[in-house]
Amino acid sequence: MSTTTTPFTLNVLDHCKITPPLNTTPKTSSLPLTFFDIPWLLYSPSQPLFFYDFPHSISHFTTTIVPKLKQSLSLTLQHYFPFSGTFVPSPGLTDPQLKSTHDNSISFVVAESNSDFEHLCSYHVRDVNKFHSLVPKLQEIFSFEHKEFPLLAIQITLFPNYGFSIGLAFHHVIADGRTFHNFIKTWSSYCSSISTFEPSPSIKSPPFYDRDVIIDEKDLRQIFLKDLRKRNVMDTSRDTKMDFSNMTRATFSMSPSEMEKVKKIILESCKEKKTSLPLHLSPYVLTSAFFWVCLVKTQQEFVNEDVTHFGFIAGGITRLEYEVPKNYFGNCVGFGKVSLRRKDLLGEDGIVIAAKEIASTIKKLDASILREGEKWILDWEMLHGSEEHVHVTWSPKLRLYDLNFGWGRPKKIEEISIDFTRGVSFVESRDFEGGIEIGLALPKSEMDVFTFLFNKGLEDLA
Repeated sequence: MSTTTTPFTLNVLDHCKITPPLNTTPKTSSLPLTFFDIPWLLYSPSQPLFFYDFPHSISHFTTTIVPKLKQSLSLTLQHYFPFSGTFVPSPGLTDPQLKSTHDNSISFVVAESNSDFEHLCSYHVRDVNKFHSLVPKLQEIFSFEHKEFPLLAIQITLFPNYGFSIGLAFHHVIADGRTFHNFIKTWSSYCSSISTFEPSPSIKSPPFYDRDVIIDEKDLRQIFLKDLRKRNVMDTSRDTKMDFSNMTRATFSMSPSEMEKVKKIILESCKEKKTSLPLHLSPYVLTSAFFWVCLVKTQQEFVNEDVTHFGFIAGGITRLEYEVPKNYFGNCVGFGKVSLRRKDLLGEDGIVIAAKEIASTIKKLDASILREGEKWILDWEMLHGSEEHVHVTWSPKLRLYDLNFGWGRPKKIEEISIDFTRGVSFVESRDFEGGIEIGLALPKSEMDVFTFLFNKGLEDLA
């Protein structure tokens, strides 16, 4: 497929609504937002994009594959029906809820693209504008002038004789990565059984909807709602003025062997300087420290702020002092933030300092995930859309590359929303067990610098 001789086109073949099977969901259902859900009102919709090899024609795709994707999605919604519902702000943001009725539906688009499938699935630097038409759009929850907001939309795009993509957009207010992964894993399981003519799989752990399991001892729900009303953050969209004319995206990988080399450098430095060892040098910590230092070095020509922040999500299911079922539907994650001086990260012990602080913050979250919960709104607002600071989306623990709809594992996974939020995505490596893929979007000039520093840094580890 050529990117130079053929202009890019996208042709919509079908636009329909997918509903749960009749009589399988409550006529009306509502879920109140817990304090874990509310901070996500600040956040742009997530837009995960999955590419799959599929070297077949349009007719084969539309007559055999699309019907299976639709049917399996409908079957999935009988269990995960809130995804077909809406977010209802309520007047004055007094009692925001997720609302579902038996006639709710999900927007489902099928399209055909003549773009270069192999180019889009590559790891090297690519123009972000080539991806934006492959994911659906959802209205931002920045204004409560509207009464209801759809929560999920899906687009399937075929690249004839090469492959197809599944693009999604969902508001995080309905689900964290764990819940979303459970939803799409159920969808892929249903679709795979249809593709192989096997009996429909039983749902071993259907979603658990009881919000009473979330205990709000610090009254964070009211603190967050009051904070949002006071800040009036919902007035105008933050994404419409962004310039994507020179924006690029690329994927970088850290293999287990490279992580071990980073770990060795850290341990040797601590031993030589007789300083304390980091509390926990996990693959996530090692990758985060190495990445953060490379990004700060990239930014030193473009940013003048003395302090930089590194934000990340921490799972709450295993960290709360009380039990929450693993199949709980909704958000159950906390927020960690590390703040360091840029000059410290730019020094010879930058990676050591970064690793120590990130590891220390994770340990503090292990002990008390809500220890600085009152600051979440302030921290999330500061990091969202920031070009000076870092926040990480997704998690390598989710195993997104295991999502097989019946046609093999994904060829590539991208998170498109980082183009708008200036975040960075961490997912497990497709090719290296225990490795991590880093998705990054930067202006072309900065991406060139970061690519050089990242690759040179890995070479110097040898």
